Order: sequence, then C-alpha cells, then structure tokens
Amino acid sequence: MKWDSAESWPVTRHQVLATGSVCDFVEDDISTPNGEQITRQYITHPGAVGVMALDEQNRIAVVDQYRHPVAMKLIEPPAGLLDVAGEDYLVTAQRELAEEALLAAATWRVLVDVVTTPGGCEESIRMFLACDLSPAPRPEGFVVEGEEAHMDIHWVDLEAVVEAIYAGQIQSPSMITGALALHGALRDGRMDSLRAPDAPWPAREVWAERRSERQSHA
Repeated sequence: MKWDSAESWPVTRHQVLATGSVCDFVEDDISTPNGEQITRQYITHPGAVGVMALDEQNRIAVVDQYRHPVAMKLIEPPAGLLDVAGEDYLVTAQRELAEEALLAAATWRVLVDVVTTPGGCEESIRMFLACDLSPAPRPEGFVVEGEEAHMDIHWVDLEAVVEAIYAGQIQSPSMITGALALHGALRDGRMDSLRAPDAPWPAREVWAERRSERQSHA
C-alpha cells in the first residue's frame, strides 16, 4: 500500500480568474499521464494551523465563530492562517491560541495534518495538541475585530464534543478532525508517540514548490 505522496501532472496553462485578499480563483490546463488534456479550477490558499488545547479534566478550549460562506456560527478550535511569510508553524499556533483563547501551553505535539478540500482548494491545516495550559494575554498590537469580536470562548468536555460530532451538531472540519484524532490518541495510548511540533509537513512542502513554480512563470 502506498500512502499519500507528492505527484504533479504538467500544467500547460495557468490563469488567475479572480484575485482576493486571501485567496485566488485559478484555472489550470493539465496533461494527464496518458496524454489527455483536462481543465481544473480551484482556490489557492495560504494554509492554516489549529490548536486542540486540552486541560487536566479532558476539556478542550473552543470558540464559536460566525462563518459567512455557510451562514452558520460554528464551534471551532482556535486557529488561524499561515499568512506571515516565513513564520514557523508552531509560532503561528502559539499566537493564535493567545489571540483567540487567551492561553499559553508548555507542551506541544502534532495531532494530524489535513487537506481540507482537495477537490477544489489547496488549503492544508495542521492540528496541534497543546497541553500544560496557563492564562496568557493577547499579543501586543493585536486588535479584536470582525468575526473575532463576536466570538466566545468555551471549555467543553472532549467526550461531549465527540458525541456532538456523531450527532451531526458540529460541522467544522478542523473541529471534527482535531477532536476525533485527540479522542483516538487518548483511547489508544498514543499521546506519548504523537509527532513533535516541528515534524515534517509534506503537504506544505508541495505547496511551497507549487508556489515557487507559479512565481517563476509569472
């Protein structure tokens, strides 16, 4: 069995159809291995990190965030975009945890890496596990605005989150993947074997190579 691996079919034409403040909508003409020519449209994305912050009572810190594209307020883990060039993934996660949940953590591991919508968006997200928590101020200069000005922070029992997932009451992909990965790690005794916070992230390596290729042909 061959697990996920990098593979790039030749792009014969790349066109930016629309440019946004965070993402672009693009179209590629692609040559398949048997020579067929196909066209695919998708959304570029800078990537993201999320944090499952777990306390000693097996509760996790979550926020309720309004998501306009789906017209819902979703229960989500603290998370944020990888939109600071060259910033370490862990540093981004630590900042997001402080900004959204007013927390710091002494222990960090990687729970799971996910490509959220591989058929239509290049977004990948790394879900971190943060333990040994303590209160923390928001980073200096951070201004709460937009959707974040209307978020509340909650401490929720992990088992209750898992039950809500299976009951169809939680739909955020980061919340679902993070909670189920954490629940499975606790159940199966995997906590001590989770990856280090600086573990390789293959999807981001592919993303960086593709971005470099686009810039070289711009």
